[in-house]
Amino acid sequence: MNTRNLWNVLEQIVTIESGIIKLKGELFVPPAAKGIVIFSQNGGSSRHSTRNHYLAHLLHQQEGLGTILVDLLTEEEDIIDQRTQHFSNDISFLSNRLINVTDWLFENPITQHLKVGYFGINRGSGAVFLAAIARPQNVGAIVCRSGYTDLVSESLSYVQVPTLLIVGGNDCAIMAMNEDAITQIPTHHKQLQIIPTASHTFSEPGVIEEVATLSSQWFKYYFSCKN
Repeated sequence: MNTRNLWNVLEQIVTIESGIIKLKGELFVPPAAKGIVIFSQNGGSSRHSTRNHYLAHLLHQQEGLGTILVDLLTEEEDIIDQRTQHFSNDISFLSNRLINVTDWLFENPITQHLKVGYFGINRGSGAVFLAAIARPQNVGAIVCRSGYTDLVSESLSYVQVPTLLIVGGNDCAIMAMNEDAITQIPTHHKQLQIIPTASHTFSEPGVIEEVATLSSQWFKYYFSCKN
């Protein structure tokens, strides 16, 4: 385990074990962090995404949030998935891995006192919703960007966790999907935020920064709420 502790900022490369499965992750805990955000995206890999690293950096800067970027697939599974997409299309499989990461955070002395949030991207949003339904007492907030909410449409009525859906105004199909999803989620603590200039990938100048601001404020607010 590689550790860097600079000015009370903890940064670690971690291994999350579940039975014979070992998942690699990058853990970052700023000083006085109130919560930690787990990233979930297509293919189960958050650790090698430049955009995820930048977004995580903005969450650290803006609200002092902790983050963990995890590969939800092992190296062997990822090799298979690159050919077949067998694992990345199995939302239930990815949600179980996300639950493993969540449980690990609550068992880890470094993070067990922190509230947990999920940040889902594209298909990874489906895994986020299923994991939040399975661990409603452990998850403080959800944010999904360009979420494929249709993958779990039959489960959305069971979501009790405060949920923010962020979509691009130029991403018509996903926007319609999320507009439908927000009506199915029963909690009163929910919001659909449309960024007019953004496409599905959110690669336009300034939009990922807007996503970071919306997300960090959402997480900070609900991490601060009493259970």
